[in-house]
Amino acid sequence: MAQEPTPELPAEVAFHFNAVDKLQHAVRLLRKAYAKGARLHVLADAELSNRVDTELWQSVPGDFVPHCLDKAPVSVLARSPIVIGPTVLEVEPAVAVLVNLGDRLPDPERIGRYRRVIEVVSTSVQDREQARSRWRWYLSSGIEPIRHDLAASASGAPG
Repeated sequence: MAQEPTPELPAEVAFHFNAVDKLQHAVRLLRKAYAKGARLHVLADAELSNRVDTELWQSVPGDFVPHCLDKAPVSVLARSPIVIGPTVLEVEPAVAVLVNLGDRLPDPERIGRYRRVIEVVSTSVQDREQARSRWRWYLSSGIEPIRHDLAASASGAPG
């Protein structure tokens, strides 16, 4: 009996948990990653995608972060360093970071298209429970996620 092929997996998964304001943490993360030349996809439902888009447009002068929603024309998607939306993109794994703001695991069959995954988790009980489920899936798939406790780093304690 033939065994099903194992899906490709990202090289690194990091959980940023205890985000008091998930949206603002994501926007800071995107600005920082863009400044370092990263290409990112923000996986979020339509409502949250629009909020991220709005926040990035309301940057301070001189701090513009180029981005687009995932429903933009293909030519715009190809040139945008940050794409925001609920669709898992057809990207080259070596050039993309997935920032998951959603409550579900990204499609396991397609998550390997991303070199790195960052899971942003708020302080809400529901968000934390959903994140624990994703954490267990990564572990069972052979990936040891990296922990970034935002509450510890905000208080100055070592994380």
